[in-house]
Amino acid sequence: MNRQEFQKLCREKILFLDGATGTNLQKAGMPTGVCPEAWILEHPDVLKQLQREYFEAGSDIVLAPTFTSNRIKLEEYGLADEIKTMNHRLVALSREAAGEHGMVAGDMTMTGRQLAPMGNMRFEDLVDIYREQAGYLADAGVDLFIVETMMSLNECRAALLAIREVSDLPVLVTLSFNEDGRTLFGTDARTAMVVLQSLGADAVGVNCSTGPEQMAGLVTDMKAYANIPVIAKPNAGMPEVVDGKTVYRMTPEEFASEALLLLEAGAGILGGCCGTTPAHIRALKEAVKGRKVPDISQTYHRVLASERQTLDIELDGGFLVVGERINPTGKKKLQAALREGQMDMVMDMALAQEEKGAAILDINMGMNGIDEKEMMLKTIDIVTQTVNLPLCIDSSHVDIIEAALRVYPGRALINSISLEKEKFERLLPIAKKYGAMFILLPLSDEGLPKDSREKTEIIHRIMDRAMELGFHKEDIVVDGLVATVGANRRAAMETLDTIAYCHDNLGLATICGLSNISFGLPERSYVNTAFLTMAISRGLTMAIANPSQDLLMHAAFASDLLMNRPGADVRYIERMNEFKDQKASESASPTAAMTPGERIFEAVLKGNQGGILKLVTEGLEGGLLPDDVIQKSLIPAIQKVGEFFEQQKYFLPQLIASAETMEKAIDYLEPMLKKDDAEEKATIIMATVEGDIHDIGKNLVVLMLKNYGYRVIDLGKDVSKERIVAAAIKENAAIIGLSALMTTTMMRMRDVVEYAAEQGCKSKIIIGGAVTTQSFADEIGADGYSRDAAEAVHLVERLLQSAP
Repeated sequence: MNRQEFQKLCREKILFLDGATGTNLQKAGMPTGVCPEAWILEHPDVLKQLQREYFEAGSDIVLAPTFTSNRIKLEEYGLADEIKTMNHRLVALSREAAGEHGMVAGDMTMTGRQLAPMGNMRFEDLVDIYREQAGYLADAGVDLFIVETMMSLNECRAALLAIREVSDLPVLVTLSFNEDGRTLFGTDARTAMVVLQSLGADAVGVNCSTGPEQMAGLVTDMKAYANIPVIAKPNAGMPEVVDGKTVYRMTPEEFASEALLLLEAGAGILGGCCGTTPAHIRALKEAVKGRKVPDISQTYHRVLASERQTLDIELDGGFLVVGERINPTGKKKLQAALREGQMDMVMDMALAQEEKGAAILDINMGMNGIDEKEMMLKTIDIVTQTVNLPLCIDSSHVDIIEAALRVYPGRALINSISLEKEKFERLLPIAKKYGAMFILLPLSDEGLPKDSREKTEIIHRIMDRAMELGFHKEDIVVDGLVATVGANRRAAMETLDTIAYCHDNLGLATICGLSNISFGLPERSYVNTAFLTMAISRGLTMAIANPSQDLLMHAAFASDLLMNRPGADVRYIERMNEFKDQKASESASPTAAMTPGERIFEAVLKGNQGGILKLVTEGLEGGLLPDDVIQKSLIPAIQKVGEFFEQQKYFLPQLIASAETMEKAIDYLEPMLKKDDAEEKATIIMATVEGDIHDIGKNLVVLMLKNYGYRVIDLGKDVSKERIVAAAIKENAAIIGLSALMTTTMMRMRDVVEYAAEQGCKSKIIIGGAVTTQSFADEIGADGYSRDAAEAVHLVERLLQSAP
């Protein structure tokens, strides 16, 4: 089945996937702690019988049991050398169950290793891992691919790119979201849809995490931006403990009834995840019989996205500023910092521009004396951790733009694509491959267009070619090509005519670089501001500018107000109130230089790993005591980071960056602390339970607790109850922290609680992980539950304070 046939099928009928595999195999006797794929190959009839039952219940597609058959996962069982054979054999089992009419999807998921900068895996290494498995699955004859239960948007991108580079079969991608509507890494449902469909996914959706009713809102959010089918694969409710076993109480009838909400929300591909059985799929198919297939929208959105935020660009909406500051041209201090590999200024510029109202950040690393590609990639890592704004990738070199687009965990804007031969022929296909929007620059190999007629011809030639490649007009932003009015008296009028033509005649968004218009003139800010207001009145969508220029920004907000753009009145009033408050604050207390302790605090808050040791050293040389640095700067800073995380001002990348910054400072200071001055804090044992090989959440808790001064012993992942309890008794641990990500392993937490009681272990036991809840903690007799690392610190403090 090719991609066109898949889309046609989705327009004609509601497609049904299968239900759970893991929980049903466990019922059939698969123990925890074994390699699931190896067990299936040893018990092939169990899998084939289950999948035959799914087909009989109404599934159109079953997932081959290749979920964790990638090299990294198989290495943990010593089976990496069997990867090709195992993937081929597992697909063959599903193909046998499918017979002549059922479809088989190659199933792929997370590797358990984290991408840099949060982990140590390079993006290309992850693509290689996925590409290898995808190649074996394609060779084995799958009909399509499903990448599921994902938590990282960039891992989704890596898998999708890898599959696309070995196969042109349909690719479906589903993510798992927390109760707050975001993935572990902070991605919301709309952003996931925008990024993945632009990258070429054939369907995007949600699986696991919740029951059908709770999933409906996520489907609605995705559907609002979708031009492809939406997938919904919920659990049979949330797991509960009954008679010592994990069970899902939702009956097939209840599941089917609630799942109608998913269809109504716009999901056209339905199935089940944990706890569902063939009976659930049968009831689901019966419930939707005769229902209308959800429409697949042909209305395209002009939208960019970072990993954590979507930006709608309306043709007649609020004016947008593309922050221009992260560009070394003419900035000697920034050039010097980049040559030294120091990224503090880049981080500060990103934060300042976001605070001042930029909607997009332009990233340009063009200068002598550095490796521009390496610095571009490093800057993208830093900026995407620091702020939530989408990026504009700005370079004269095609290979640098491609390298940046490949790793960027969002949907970027390219600055720019002209009719110059290399950019026209090479960059348009690259932009399409990576799902980027692009700035259309009306230049050719002959240089600037001679007149407006030639400029218009260039715009149409680039636009026509883009449409042939599958772009839509919503993917294009035309540069008005501003020349200096000092050299050409009609420069402003010609640009304004281009803006109006694109807006009124072509329905295209427009952009310009404001500063060119005033080059060589005195008091340039007035010229720039006057030109901006004129351009907005003619339909200008955005401009590349410095958002810290108050006159310019005020004029833009006022122009929106006078143009009667939606919400402009409220935005203008809010901005003026903020500006007034800021000026009043500055008058009342003129800005003073930060103290060394305040600079250390700020570095942790911003996650400035590169500069923290220098700041700590300066503080010590200035008279700060090591313990004061920890107690008065580092700990208050990480507490503030925790508050921001709870308020969703910060997400996982910022939390990790700040925690690692603090860890660096603590490691540096620790040898300087006098033993009698250093407070002896409790010992905590941390482990991911037996059978579970996911550890990102546990690792972050370890990092946070260490930063608070606790003695933390990390036993790793897939740890037996005997080893956990023995370590706790030996080390006289006050707390045991347990993590689990899978419903198939969460009951091992209960095993640890019971075994600890049997052995007389006095440690308090706390639990966490995507599948756990407070009610589950209560049911198994744990002493506490935390949703995340920041909450885990508070939980530990409460338990220790209440201890006798």
